Amino acid sequence: MSQPLPFQDKHQPINVNALRASCSACSMHQLCLPMGLAEEDMGRLDAIIGRRRKVPRDGVLYRVGDPFTNLYAIRLGHFKTYQINYNGEQQITGFQMAGELLGMDAISTDRHHCDAVALEDSEVCEIPFPRLEELFGHIPTLLHHFHRMMSQEITREQSVMLLLGNMRAEQRFAAFLVNLASRYAARGYSPTTFQLRMSREEIGNYLGLTIESISRLLSRFKKQELLRVNNREIEMLKPEILKAIAAGTDQCK
Repeated sequence: MSQPLPFQDKHQPINVNALRASCSACSMHQLCLPMGLAEEDMGRLDAIIGRRRKVPRDGVLYRVGDPFTNLYAIRLGHFKTYQINYNGEQQITGFQMAGELLGMDAISTDRHHCDAVALEDSEVCEIPFPRLEELFGHIPTLLHHFHRMMSQEITREQSVMLLLGNMRAEQRFAAFLVNLASRYAARGYSPTTFQLRMSREEIGNYLGLTIESISRLLSRFKKQELLRVNNREIEMLKPEILKAIAAGTDQCK
């Protein structure tokens, strides 16, 4: 049996494992795929997935301007996507985790509009998009599911715009934590205790806040006994109050 290749140094090209991915054997398949997909259809999907690809921490999956060939289903780990703004600074546009798709930004133009970088040692399944499009014609349920995932991505981007445009700092941070908690819960993990895979600086960049603001908010939420913080481990002690702060119906003082 083929053994996974080791992670490479972040300055070296990303290793590719020749081991074929199998959707039916993946713990994330219920998030990536529609429920109740027939065994025959699952086999068709397995047949088009090229390979698993290991991406070491700080490794680049794709860069802005790269030609679009694949979608990437995150099997293990976490990623961030970002663009470079007019001032030449990095602007983080999203954090992605296992069970989510990367690369949909390039569908309309055949070029990627952001960089995707691993926040930790991660693994993705390459899905050649031309072959996936062919499969949509044979499996309407899969096409419907893909449209739903694209809709979720659009909704997520709109939520970020709302965060940056109208919310106070404490609302932004509370909404960020509540969103992470709900996504981890959907994956069978604790809905109240989780590790932050991104740094405080990266969180601040994403939310349009300084790292000092993030540190102050963490201290404030700890003082109010809303959170317990141990390095990067977060425990939400009063998730309902955090949800209220995120919604703007509870004032953080």
